[in-house]
Amino acid sequence: MREETPPPRNALFAPRLSIEQVEEGRALAPKFDQHGLIACVTTDAGSGEVLMLGYMNREALEQTIRTGQAHYWSRSRQALWHKGATSGLIQQVREIRVDDDQDAIWLRVDIDGGASCHVGYRSCFYRAVPHGQDAAGPLAFTESEKVFDPVEVYGDAPNPTQL
Repeated sequence: MREETPPPRNALFAPRLSIEQVEEGRALAPKFDQHGLIACVTTDAGSGEVLMLGYMNREALEQTIRTGQAHYWSRSRQALWHKGATSGLIQQVREIRVDDDQDAIWLRVDIDGGASCHVGYRSCFYRAVPHGQDAAGPLAFTESEKVFDPVEVYGDAPNPTQL
């Protein structure tokens, strides 16, 4: 493996110089898509349960790294989003990982308040999709109760651009 030049001390991200550097090196060189975003899978640090899939822009990833709390880019609102700033359901980051070609992020978090989904469930993945012989069947709820009432926390109906 070739020696690499680390990014400047105040810079979090290195330039992407080679496949070897990206896949085998020690420098964080995330690949943001054509919209400036990178996918982020978030799981519960204790149980491993998948809580949500979100997107981060450069600022969201930088804020997450610097603060130790999850920040995302809201595609519907086109704004930086500090997870839990409104609801109090802050995601405290325990570990941040990047995949092999650095185009996806994985956060392992502890959740203040025990829920991550704006609908009120613990996980955003609260319905199972039937497959195989049952493919035409309805979605099956995997969580029976909401952790919180989203109307009490966020107010009335969701933003129509989210639908």
